[in-house]
Amino acid sequence: MNVSRRLLFASAFWEVARPRTALNAGHLLIRLTNPAIAFDLRSATDWLHCHNIARQALTDVLGASRCTVVFAHQWHPIGAAIGEPEAESSTPTFHVFGRWDAEPVTPGEQLRLPVQRRVPAAAEELKEYDGGLRAALRRLAAEHEAVARWHFAAMLTSDTAAKCHLADLGPEIASRAPQFKAGAHHTVLAPASGGPGLTPGHLLALAASVQGLTDRPGVTGLSCVVPDPGTDGLEVHVMGRAAGESVNPMQEFLDLPKVSQALL
Repeated sequence: MNVSRRLLFASAFWEVARPRTALNAGHLLIRLTNPAIAFDLRSATDWLHCHNIARQALTDVLGASRCTVVFAHQWHPIGAAIGEPEAESSTPTFHVFGRWDAEPVTPGEQLRLPVQRRVPAAAEELKEYDGGLRAALRRLAAEHEAVARWHFAAMLTSDTAAKCHLADLGPEIASRAPQFKAGAHHTVLAPASGGPGLTPGHLLALAASVQGLTDRPGVTGLSCVVPDPGTDGLEVHVMGRAAGESVNPMQEFLDLPKVSQALL
């Protein structure tokens, strides 16, 4: 059964929470606290801060060694929503799935089922872990506080040099067609420089590239999957969506040969 969304950590612009329908113990949300906030350098920096401490907290509490992020842009899951987490609100939300070797059920197993057939994690199980996650998030945020304070202070001042250093929006984003496609509008975005490292500049460049993909004919929204950045570096799989689509690209994505339990 569903539980109320449980706040675990609140930052400047984003919050880490347990979703109303958690598909397993490693399922968290990174959610914008105010939908009117623009995704600028400060917001991107705070998102990365929440993402990093959420990943580490999942490692500390659950032993998660990998992490997959799923989100939608200008799109809300409809009908059976196969391949997508259930939408909770129109507020920008990223679903974070911590992955560990002993997990009893994988996110992919749950997402392959229609919404009405999924079996969410029990409230008692979530309570067992949420206290530890909340404590770990607070501790990790405190450990990173000095760095975060410097970032925000530099962005709020008129020091042009500091702003340029932080923004460094130089990363070029490469766009390519995947080897195995899920629907006609499946595109892979990745920093051209490669590597697993991620900066606020990367986030802003990726956001601009994602927004650009909504301009394609026949696309009204996007479903996106970001596998754990392994040796291949960061990749964002973007699937074009439309209300009248004849095939669900997220269902096709989960059935692709490359998409195994290690990915989702």
